[in-house]
Amino acid sequence: MSRGRARRRWVNLLMFALTGLCTLFTVSVLFFVLGYLAWQGGRAINWEFFTELPKPVGEPGGGMGNAILGSAKLLILAALIGVPVGLLGAVYLAEFGGKTFSFFVRYTTDLLNGVPAIVIGIFAYALIVLPTRHFSTLAGAFALGIMIIPITLRNTEEMLRAVPKELYEGALALGASKWKAIATVVMPAAFRGIMTGIILGLARVAGETAPLLFTAFNNRFWSPGLNEPTASLPVMIYTYAIAPYEDWHRQAWAAGLVLLVLVFAANLTARTALARKLARRSPR
Repeated sequence: MSRGRARRRWVNLLMFALTGLCTLFTVSVLFFVLGYLAWQGGRAINWEFFTELPKPVGEPGGGMGNAILGSAKLLILAALIGVPVGLLGAVYLAEFGGKTFSFFVRYTTDLLNGVPAIVIGIFAYALIVLPTRHFSTLAGAFALGIMIIPITLRNTEEMLRAVPKELYEGALALGASKWKAIATVVMPAAFRGIMTGIILGLARVAGETAPLLFTAFNNRFWSPGLNEPTASLPVMIYTYAIAPYEDWHRQAWAAGLVLLVLVFAANLTARTALARKLARRSPR
C-alpha cells in the first residue's frame, strides 16, 4: 500500500514538473520574441517613423506613416465588409436556423476559416484585381473581410447562445417581436463578448501578408482613395526584410515591433473585456 502511494506521489511530482517546464518554455518563447524585436527594432523607432514616408534607396531615415495609415484603412474596411455578414449569419444560426442547414453552414464556416490566406488572396485577385486591371485598397480589404467572416460568425453564435433564455422569453412575453427581442435584449446582453470576437478577428488578419500581395500590393506614397494600391505594415516588413540594405532591415524590425505590439494590445483588450464579462456572470 505504501509502495503504491509513493509511486503515485512520484508520478504526480514528475507530471507537475513536466507541465511546469512546458509552461515556462511557452512563456519564454513569447518573451524571447518580444525582447528580440524590441532590441532590433526599438533603435529605429522615432517620431519620423510614424509620420514620414519611406526614403529612396540609399537615403537613411524616413518612416512608414503610409503603411500604418494603410493598415488602419484596410482593417476598417475589412471590418465593414466581414463583420455585418458574420453577425447576421450568427443571429440566423443561433435563433432561426434548423438542424441540417445550420450544421452545413457551421461546417462550411469552419472550412473557410481553415483556407490558406494565400488562396483567399488569389480569389480576391481574380474577382476584383483582374477585372479592374489594377491593385486597390478595396481589393485588399475584401480579402481580409472574407477572413474575418468565419471568426465573427462562430464567436457571435457562441455568445448569443450563452445569453440566458429567460431574457429572450421575457421580452417575448412583454409583447416584443422576435427580431425586436433579439436586437434589444439578446444582442446587448452579448455585446461585450461579440466585440471581443471582432477585436480578435481583426488582430488575426492584421499580420496577413499573402492576401495583400495579390490585392493591395504596395505604395511608396500616401494612398488617399480606395481604388489605388496602398502600403501596409506586413507587406512593408516583407519588402524591407528581403532587401539588401541595412537601414531597411532596421526599419523592418521596427515595423514588426509596432505590428506585434498592436496585435498584442488588441488581444489583451479583448481578453480583459471577456474576463470581466465572465466575472459578472459568475455566481456570488
